[in-house]
Amino acid sequence: MAEAIEQQKQRYREFLDLLPLTLELAGLPRSEPGRYFTEEQIEARVFTIRHAAKAARLVAREVVKR
Repeated sequence: MAEAIEQQKQRYREFLDLLPLTLELAGLPRSEPGRYFTEEQIEARVFTIRHAAKAARLVAREVVKR
């Protein structure tokens, strides 16, 4: 149980470490002040961020291997 919690904490730290790279790879613009995204726009952004996160993880692993 403790090992599973530690693994979850490690994955969360990895996520936070890669978040700036992920958002840069996603290339999504910020919303205009006072305007909100629609549900469809949010879903599209989530899809983009998920794929950018996968790419960020791959890049990080590739760089660490060298």
